[in-house]
Amino acid sequence: MTRTAQLYRMVMDKHVCPYGIKSKWLLESQGFKVEDHPLTTREETDAFKDKHGVQTTPQTFIGGERVGGYDALREHFGKARDPNAKSYRPVLAVFAVGLALALSLSQFVFGTPLTIRTAEWFVAFSMAMLAMLKLQDVETFSSMFVGYDLLGKRWVPYAYAYPYLEALAAVLMAGRVLPWLSIPIAFTIGMIGAISVFYAVYIQQRDIKCACVGGSANVPLGFVSLTENVAMIGMAVWMIVRPSL
Repeated sequence: MTRTAQLYRMVMDKHVCPYGIKSKWLLESQGFKVEDHPLTTREETDAFKDKHGVQTTPQTFIGGERVGGYDALREHFGKARDPNAKSYRPVLAVFAVGLALALSLSQFVFGTPLTIRTAEWFVAFSMAMLAMLKLQDVETFSSMFVGYDLLGKRWVPYAYAYPYLEALAAVLMAGRVLPWLSIPIAFTIGMIGAISVFYAVYIQQRDIKCACVGGSANVPLGFVSLTENVAMIGMAVWMIVRPSL
């Protein structure tokens, strides 16, 4: 027997509620036949809210009982996510895309995905993407960064400069351009970062968020954060050992 749900959502000429669209998709993906009730005017929407004593739309009804909005619907189906839950997904996504780009470029240039340049590009591309995420909101990044970075605590301008330095080193290292500039930058910020993360996590045993992907994600400071810094150090040392390929 097909289960039925009633969905009330805003569908206006200049605004179609995105959560209404997602609610309809979620219901259908769970095997429900959706009785869709578009609210096409502001007056119609306000009247619906007043009638049911709700402040937002969309609203879903199953078996005559109001489930609620999109978040409530996700919770109803056991798909709710804890907004405060910690996750390494943002930084792992950066590493995965960086690796895929490096493999693809190596295949195009050298005819094989597995080359020394693949490893170099992987580090450089990952650094560049991490820097880009930080640069989206330098103010928020710097506020998180000074909470654990040893130099940032003592000299706040370093916290503001860090994402620019990381981006500069990444771009230069990707093309092995101006190594006399990129190598010391990567080595210095990587070493300071590695020491800071190690001290905060393994000595002080603090449970705090990492600023590695900017200030919007809840990535725990730990091994993955340490890996970012160690990779920068390794890249700098490698370019000293192998100044040319």
